[in-house]
Amino acid sequence: MVLAAAMPLCMAQFTPSATQPTDDPLAGFGRPDDRKEPLPPELEGVGIAERLNQLLPLDAEFTTHDRRSVPLRTFFDGRRPVVLVLNYYRCPMLCGLLLNGLLDALQELDWTAGEQFQIVTVSFNPREGPELANLKRQNYLKQYGRPAAEAGWHFLVGRQENIQRLLDATGFSVKRDEVTGEYAHASTLILCTPDGRIARYLRGVVFEPRTLRLSLVEAAEGKIGTTMDQLLLFCYHYRDGQYTLATMNIARGAGLITLAIVAAILITLWRREMRRRQTRVSSGEAAR
Repeated sequence: MVLAAAMPLCMAQFTPSATQPTDDPLAGFGRPDDRKEPLPPELEGVGIAERLNQLLPLDAEFTTHDRRSVPLRTFFDGRRPVVLVLNYYRCPMLCGLLLNGLLDALQELDWTAGEQFQIVTVSFNPREGPELANLKRQNYLKQYGRPAAEAGWHFLVGRQENIQRLLDATGFSVKRDEVTGEYAHASTLILCTPDGRIARYLRGVVFEPRTLRLSLVEAAEGKIGTTMDQLLLFCYHYRDGQYTLATMNIARGAGLITLAIVAAILITLWRREMRRRQTRVSSGEAAR
């Protein structure tokens, strides 16, 4: 089955690569048992080729849960970032894990879909209709439990040509099993800018709330978030699927703060000295 074949692809997202630190001192040194096994035929051509800064096909038409045909640009208002989720609603496992992982992270955020950001979930199965999208929507909105999300978490379906345009733009490749009707696919959230460009991919099915929040701040290009969020984005950098402490940025920031303090002290001393000189000159003129 496609599902069984897709599980190694899902698990591979959590397996350290040769460039990531591991506890194995021989990892990456070409041991005899470090052979790269070929992918099963069901997974050939399946995966994600990241297309950062790629503009989405905003004119592509999709159908909402209430049967309205709208262009994708409807959900990009130029102010709020968008979390794009590509899956299909009858998926027996991976898509549910992805949406549940997103829901868990959302419930840890004080921001809410429909207020600070939007979520757009699109089925890449053209055989699925708005009735199924509506069922999924009702289920997740009920679990989310935030009224604002009614206008902020969208579930869409579409025709094959528009779906394919979106898949091509995001580098998201899927494969359908013609016997079972199931799809082999990867799992990711795609963070998009308010004007419809791809800013970040968050892979996997478990998402750290801090990483999701900082990704939204980054995608929003400073249009949402507090000053502290902007500082955190400066202090952290994105690596291996999450934001980690950026020592160099902190050192630079500390250096700038130190320079600012020293400059403030020097300016204060200079002003005091100027006042003293002015006082002396004034006293001398009065004595005459």
